[in-house]
Amino acid sequence: MKRFVCGALAVLSVWCCLGRIASGSPEAREIDVAHSRLTVRVYKSGFLSAFGHDHDIQAPIQSGQVKADGDASVELRVDARKLRILDTDVSGDTRSKIQETMLSGQVLDADRFPEIHFQSARVEPKGQDHWMVHGNLGLHGEDHPIAFEVTLKDGRYRGSATLKQTDFGITPVNVAGGTVKVKDEVKIEFDIALMK
Repeated sequence: MKRFVCGALAVLSVWCCLGRIASGSPEAREIDVAHSRLTVRVYKSGFLSAFGHDHDIQAPIQSGQVKADGDASVELRVDARKLRILDTDVSGDTRSKIQETMLSGQVLDADRFPEIHFQSARVEPKGQDHWMVHGNLGLHGEDHPIAFEVTLKDGRYRGSATLKQTDFGITPVNVAGGTVKVKDEVKIEFDIALMK
């Protein structure tokens, strides 16, 4: 669960920063939340990991804005309570249990920490339509700096970031005495569009 939340935040941060970089407009531009995607990938480990499942989590963006004038900035928000397990290789009951665990106090504690928030600090050009984005991610009641690469292709900002759950005070889930557990690192993938 922790991995999912971290992934979602990282992805949101990247999307926001990319939107800010690409826009030459001095006005703030909103993220097109209906046509943007943020996915958190959580992987299994442990001696009996063959009996566990990797998890794909949908992290819908709640809101986001990009300012391209002067001191450019990007801000993005995700409601942790709306993260959803996408796994199709498990039964509906199992998926519901995984969902419940992810949102519970055991992982994200979404009722207590409902907001995932990213605020950019700076964006470094790394070539045509390619940037390194630096900013601060607020997740699970903690704030930490993050950095990730973003590319612009076909009018969409894409990239990925890897985060450690333990950096945000989340203990990776384990079952069967730790013989099946979730890896500390989670991968966040994003595909972001801005409003026209």
